[in-house]
Amino acid sequence: MSLELSDVKRLSTLAQIELTTEQSAQTLDKLNGIFALVEQLRAVDTTGIEPLNHPIATMLPDLALRLREDVVSEANRRDDYQKVAPATQDGLYLVPKVIE
Repeated sequence: MSLELSDVKRLSTLAQIELTTEQSAQTLDKLNGIFALVEQLRAVDTTGIEPLNHPIATMLPDLALRLREDVVSEANRRDDYQKVAPATQDGLYLVPKVIE
């Protein structure tokens, strides 16, 4: 997959970023380089290879990872935080619509 200059211009418009023609061309080269790298990664045959749950596990298979308990350590202060918010409803923050 490769992009064209029109794609970069459309992306910059959607992101509301002004790019000069030179910046658009540089961005196009960088993005196409990233896509080329992704294509190289996709071409690698990974059949029969199990995914790693942790990269160090391949080097030290007997290593026991020390994970902390998943416990609540702070009080729920949502109401305090929402008191200063401009608009909330049912515990959620209300924000203005930004996508047209």
